[in-house]
Amino acid sequence: MLALAASGAAAQTPGRAQLERVVAGQHEATVKALQDWIALPTIAAEKRNVAEGADYMRRLALDAGFQQARVVQSGGVPGVFATLDAGAPVTLGIYFMYDVKQYEPSEWASPPLAGQLYDRAGEGQAIRGRGAVNQKGPETAFLAALKAFKASGRKLPVNLVLVAEGEEEIASPNFPTIVADPEVAAALKKTVGVFIPAASQGQDGQAGITLGAKGAVEFQLIVGGETSDKYPKADVHSSNYARIESPAWRLVKALDTLVADDGHTPTIDGFMDNVAPLTPRQKELIAQRVAVTDEAKEKKALGIGRWINDEDFQTSSERFLGQPTVNIQGLVSGYTGVGGKTVLPSRAEAKLEFRLVPNMTRDEVVTKLKAHLAKRGFDDVKVVVSGGYGPNQTDENSPFIQAQKRVFERLKIPYTLTPRNAGSWPGVVFNGAPLNLPTGQFGIGRGGGAHAPDEWFLIKSGNPKVAGIDEATMLYVDYLYEVAKLGRR
Repeated sequence: MLALAASGAAAQTPGRAQLERVVAGQHEATVKALQDWIALPTIAAEKRNVAEGADYMRRLALDAGFQQARVVQSGGVPGVFATLDAGAPVTLGIYFMYDVKQYEPSEWASPPLAGQLYDRAGEGQAIRGRGAVNQKGPETAFLAALKAFKASGRKLPVNLVLVAEGEEEIASPNFPTIVADPEVAAALKKTVGVFIPAASQGQDGQAGITLGAKGAVEFQLIVGGETSDKYPKADVHSSNYARIESPAWRLVKALDTLVADDGHTPTIDGFMDNVAPLTPRQKELIAQRVAVTDEAKEKKALGIGRWINDEDFQTSSERFLGQPTVNIQGLVSGYTGVGGKTVLPSRAEAKLEFRLVPNMTRDEVVTKLKAHLAKRGFDDVKVVVSGGYGPNQTDENSPFIQAQKRVFERLKIPYTLTPRNAGSWPGVVFNGAPLNLPTGQFGIGRGGGAHAPDEWFLIKSGNPKVAGIDEATMLYVDYLYEVAKLGRR
């Protein structure tokens, strides 16, 4: 379908056939570029490849045709700011993340930094590696589109402003500092909006336009000798539990106050006060997505047999996109090796995150969490916030979103509009004051396993309805020409 639809886009994309040949000719180089990028992971949580990752991102931008690119210090992991002036009347903003999640090599079918190509059953040729789909694969496709313009000797139809960060995977604690840089902020103000490249297709070729994303706040709750003198400074014999407080049980008691007895409804005082309910239109959009999604396949992919409360697919989908959450990512305390060790742990830590919906903010929920714990006497529970930001939302009728719809319609790619992503990205930094720009996630292609072992991204699709990396690249070529028209509307 994608190949046949290309003729429909040719009238809107000058010289499209030539660009398509260039993209095909640079295929091997594009794959190699993705493999090389995968081989250099920036992991903010481990402070790994901080300087190297930023410099590499800077060089990637220059290689793709940006005339200037510089590393922007943030107080944490640096960002990268780049501009490409094509002398066009319209300027488009692009957001990249160049960092990735941690990984445990023993859990992978091949080394996570090898970028191994393999045949994926029922899909085609894929690449396996940390960052393959989140987000280096889609971002490489976008850079390949710019390289195709450069190789063919033609100017882009729009100017570009790129802002990249290396801390997205720890909830972007310093990204507002990067965007507030005077030169960065001034450049972004000239844009018609900011998008992040994405691989949005399902196995049936259905793509998606996402109108927003939940916000996220990552934090830790810590109890132990460092928070009160009633706990031991080091693990002691478990017989002492008869006379010494247990940090582990104290943490469990504190955690139990954060959700109701059902295990998932937030009960932090005031947490739900500012939650904006889904509108009738948003519920309609969710229903349209439900109608074209195989519920059984979605459950199988998640490894579950039922939704919360045995809810139907529509209800669970509304919960998925409309409900804020208080999630425990992990619990760490005491001995976790083989057998028992009969110790009283000196420390207990829970790693949690909030997912936020409009009209919640990071500062609001952090303040409410601390007040909630204090009110119940948990003054010995230390709250450490490592990052976070609020939700973002863009009107489906904005010209920015309409341009994305026209590209899909011209290419005859079926798509749905999703009110928001249940996951998060810091689009609110662009979407909120003072920039107030439309934002979105846009692209085709397929991948999976983000944050998990054996993360993958499709390189050559065996399904004519689903894009490989070259088709994803050409979509961005078409998109740039469509965005160029926004100056004439």
